[in-house]
Amino acid sequence: MKSCPSAEWKAWLAENGPRLLLFARGWAPSREDAQDLVQEAIVRLWNYQQDKGSAVPDLPLAFSTIRFCGLNHHRSESRRRKREESIIYLNDFTDVWLDPSVEDDEDAVRLRDAVQKLSSKLREVVTMKIWGGLTFAQISEALAISQNTAASRYRYALEQLAQDMRRLKEERHGIA
Repeated sequence: MKSCPSAEWKAWLAENGPRLLLFARGWAPSREDAQDLVQEAIVRLWNYQQDKGSAVPDLPLAFSTIRFCGLNHHRSESRRRKREESIIYLNDFTDVWLDPSVEDDEDAVRLRDAVQKLSSKLREVVTMKIWGGLTFAQISEALAISQNTAASRYRYALEQLAQDMRRLKEERHGIA
């Protein structure tokens, strides 16, 4: 007997929700906005998958949908910000997106800051690969880029992060 689609979706979301939320944090200024992006993406996926027997979606499709929702959110926010720019200054967010339990760990804070400073193209590949657990094939599918491009972005991001962390360590220990 086939199980209930909503039960399959709940299990899928329980397993993949933290990965999706982490990826959404790269597209949102706060944890709450990231949760909204994931929720919007899940609703879109649910509607899309109804034509396919309500089967749970592939993880790359979920990442791609969150990216699409993030781009839409970014566009609308940019337009709104331009309208309100003369009235109020926005973007004062200090929320963490890696793991709030390590906020007191100085190295974790530095790593989080270094990841946030990566370009969005590099940050999304690193997030999908390390915290999302996707392969380069899945990342390339989700981002509509070649596998070689995904791998190159990943390598470049790791090199940049290693260089930043080395520089910070040298500064901390007074090595010139």
